[in-house]
Amino acid sequence: MGRSYIVEDAVEGYLSKLCKQQASPITGLLIGQSSTQRDFVIMATRTPQREESTAVTGICLDKEWITEHARQVFRMLPGGLSILGVFIITDNDAKDAITTLRQLVFAVENLISWERLWEPADDDVTDCITLHVNAKTRKTICRTFDITDPKSVARPADWKYQSGVSSSWITVSCCLNVDMLVPLPDNRTITENMDVCLKEELKAWADKIKSGVCLIDGKRLQKDKELTVGQKKNVRQMCRAQLLITPEKQRLTDTVQWCGGTVSVRGAIHSKIYIHSNKPKANLAEKLLKRDVVSTVATRVQMLLEELMTSEEESKGSRDEHHTEQFCLPRRVFCPVKATGPVCVCDYQFSDEGLSEVTDRLKEMLDIDAAEEDLDTRQEIIAEVIESDVTAESTVESAEVMEPKRNNYIGVAIATAVALLATAASMLYLTDM
Repeated sequence: MGRSYIVEDAVEGYLSKLCKQQASPITGLLIGQSSTQRDFVIMATRTPQREESTAVTGICLDKEWITEHARQVFRMLPGGLSILGVFIITDNDAKDAITTLRQLVFAVENLISWERLWEPADDDVTDCITLHVNAKTRKTICRTFDITDPKSVARPADWKYQSGVSSSWITVSCCLNVDMLVPLPDNRTITENMDVCLKEELKAWADKIKSGVCLIDGKRLQKDKELTVGQKKNVRQMCRAQLLITPEKQRLTDTVQWCGGTVSVRGAIHSKIYIHSNKPKANLAEKLLKRDVVSTVATRVQMLLEELMTSEEESKGSRDEHHTEQFCLPRRVFCPVKATGPVCVCDYQFSDEGLSEVTDRLKEMLDIDAAEEDLDTRQEIIAEVIESDVTAESTVESAEVMEPKRNNYIGVAIATAVALLATAASMLYLTDM
C-alpha cells in the first residue's frame, strides 16, 4: 500500500488551468506537509519561464533552472511547509515521463538538502512525490520515490482532492534573540572565506538551537502531548512558543588565535510554523519551530552574502582595507496562501525595496497574485543603521556609516562582519580588525 496524499481542491483547479496553456511540457513543485500517516498538499506552483529558453519538443527540460526555482521556493516556506515533490504536465504518456520525473525529484532534493543546516530526524518522511498530468485527458498518475535510496523505484500513491485541507491548521509563533560571533581567517584574498566560516558557525549555532528547551504557551509539554487537546474541531488554534537556549560555557580547549576579522549576527527574528490538525504532537511543533528558526537566519545571511559577493566582483580593489561596513539584513514578510486559511508563505524584503518587489517575487516564484495590502509586515520592522553602534566597537580602527543598500559593499573577504536582527529587523556590520 502506497502513501496517501490529501490535496487541496484549489490545486486541482490550478493544474487544470495550466493544462489549457499552449506550452508543453510544464513543470512545477508540490508544496505541503508530511506526516507519518499521510501527506497534505496545499499548493502547487509552476516553474517560471526562462526568458532566453527556446521551444522544446517531447520531454526536454532545463533541470538546472527547475532546481534553482526549487531552491528559491524553499527559502520562502516557513516552518511546517516543504517541497513534497514535482509535477509535470505533458501530452506524453506517463511511462515516458517517469524517468524524467525521477531525475527531477532527486535533483531538487539534493540541492535543497545542501541548503539545510539541520540533520534529518529518524521520523522524517523520506518519500517524495511525482505527479504526471496528461494535458489532454487531465488524467493524473501519482508515484513516490524514497529520496534516501538512489536505487529507489516508483511506488504507487493515492491522490485525493479535498476542500479546506489547511483551514484548521495550528499556528505556532516565536520571537528569538540571536547573538553569534564568527572569526574570519587571516586570508584576505579569498572571498568565499566569509561564506565558509559563516556556514560553519551557523551549523554550530543550529546545534545549540536543537538542544534548547521549547515552551508552548508558557509550558514544557511532554513530547507525545497533543496540541489540540481541549480544542474544538475545525477551529483555528494559535500558540505562542519560547526557545530557551543555554549560554555557552568556556571550554578548556578554547585558544586565542589571530583572525582577519569577525562577523557578528545579533538581534531578534520572528519564526512561524504551521501544523496539520490530525492529532499533532508537541515534539513535532518543537522540531519544526527549531528548524524554521535556523532556516530563516541562514537564509537572510546567505541572501546578503550573495549580493555582497556580486557587488565585490563588480568593484574589485576600490576599497580601503581598514573600514567598517553596515548593512541591514532583510526582514521577513508573510503572505497568506488563501484568504480563508491561516497558512502563509514568506519573502525577505531588503531595506531598499518596496512591497511591490515582494509581490513581484511572490508571483514569479509561487504564482501567487498578492496585493501589497495582503502582506503582513507587522512581525518585523525595518532595521536602521545607527552610527553609535559602530563607533562604540573597541576593535574598530575607522568607521563609516552607510545607507542600507544591498549593492554598496565592496571587498567582503577583507572585512569583519556583524549581522544584527532587531525586534523583527536585521543589520550587517563589516569591520576590519
